[in-house]
Amino acid sequence: MMLNRQGRPSSAGEAGTNEHPTFTGNKALAQIEPLIFEIGRADTTGVDLDEPEAFTPRLGGLERKDAIGLPGLSEPETMRHYVRLSQMNYGIDTGLFPLGSCTMKHNPRLNERMARLPGFADVHPLQPVSTVKGALELMNELARYLVTLTNMTTVALSPKAGAHGELCGMMAIKAAIEARGEGKTRNVVLVPDSAHGTNPATAALIGFVVKPVPARDDGWVHVEDVKKLLGPDVAAIMLTNPNTCGLFENQVAEIAKAIHDAGAYFYCDGANFNAIVGKARPGDLGVDAMHINLHKTFSTPHGGGGPGSGPVVLSARLAPYAPVPFVTLKDGELTLVEHEADAAEKPFGRMTAFHGQMGMYVRALSYMLSHGADGMRQASEDAVLNANYVRASLSDLFSQPFGDKPCMHEVLFDDTWLKDTGVTTLDFAKAMIDEGYHPMTMYFPLVVHGAMLIEPTESESKASLDLFIATLRDLAMAAKTGNDKARFTGAPFHAPRRRLDETRAARNPVLKWTPPAPVAEAAE
Repeated sequence: MMLNRQGRPSSAGEAGTNEHPTFTGNKALAQIEPLIFEIGRADTTGVDLDEPEAFTPRLGGLERKDAIGLPGLSEPETMRHYVRLSQMNYGIDTGLFPLGSCTMKHNPRLNERMARLPGFADVHPLQPVSTVKGALELMNELARYLVTLTNMTTVALSPKAGAHGELCGMMAIKAAIEARGEGKTRNVVLVPDSAHGTNPATAALIGFVVKPVPARDDGWVHVEDVKKLLGPDVAAIMLTNPNTCGLFENQVAEIAKAIHDAGAYFYCDGANFNAIVGKARPGDLGVDAMHINLHKTFSTPHGGGGPGSGPVVLSARLAPYAPVPFVTLKDGELTLVEHEADAAEKPFGRMTAFHGQMGMYVRALSYMLSHGADGMRQASEDAVLNANYVRASLSDLFSQPFGDKPCMHEVLFDDTWLKDTGVTTLDFAKAMIDEGYHPMTMYFPLVVHGAMLIEPTESESKASLDLFIATLRDLAMAAKTGNDKARFTGAPFHAPRRRLDETRAARNPVLKWTPPAPVAEAAE
């Protein structure tokens, strides 16, 4: 016999290894859910449709020639299918989400309520500007907060995501360089090994040559290494701060000075801004451009049910090149500048068709107003405190690649402590699924072998963290003793689906459902 968490006795069969099989494959309310194609049939429909009256097609010969092949389901079947799938999802509303460098924090329901107010939820980008003065005022207020928190000059609100924001910032840098007549000579961007992976991709996308800044054993970028790579061909550096090793770059001001002295620009990846809001302002550190993931720092949903939002703050050096559209005050009235010809400065162009994601703006400003300056600072302090609580509580069992020193909002472990156990980082992560937790970020950053990057965020209570820590300690001790290796190498046992063949799934993915071959009837 064993005891579950509530102290009630349970049988060994509850672990899932000696269960009685069921005819359906279901386990009480844990139901097996087939593909939607396997529930319905393509030759039936869930609704009755009248035969359409005769009409003349207007598709110019592009009419569908074959059946569409979608399954026909009744409304209850359709509803049950998607509800069951939703119950298999893991999200921030179902449990702690320890993904490092992703900041999966709680989305306060107050913010959701504000975004659903009719004046904001129903606004349309093609409405006359005269009918959306409240929306313009909200955008202007959000911009003021972002500029104040970062001590920058202006902000471009229109980018739809972090990587889109990176593109915006780097295009502003490229426009500034071209305006100086150095577009053909300054074509190199420096990217430290500890930067986010999208940074070199963004730079390469718009024609820059990427040169890496090598990582050191202490996890920091050193100004001496940057200076060795500087020259008249360097356009910018793309530095993540705090970096993906969970450390604040302690030479960031010196690096910024060296970059500026060389005539280049300093792009900062702002994905980890949640760690320093109210504590450090990027503008004070010499940053020229930084994107801000509203979902990571100001609690808007990831994706937001559509496009997200990645505003970009710009220094005075780059402010003239901010893209349209943007809100400005003209003759005492807020207006939306939508065309380059109407701008007093020199915008590099347009990132999106319209002003950006209004729903994300409302949620972010709601978060800011409800927290206030002191509340946002405390959120950052709590995020850092929680990460260091996890670090300190696991430091005797887990290995830290850069030594046992304080981290920022996320703590980084490597797989040194798993040596000779026969258990890998992937095995450990799969075992976490059986314990009811989404795994941490694995194998990133790439500068650390077998990386395990954990970010608890400020959302978690001490009780929540204590249970998480106790679970990881139990798994760690089991891995080290080696008494139950199958607990890891065979995991997950209790998830809706068992472990995939990772190599086969990557090399031969099945991306399309194919109807099974018909089974021949037996001869009489």
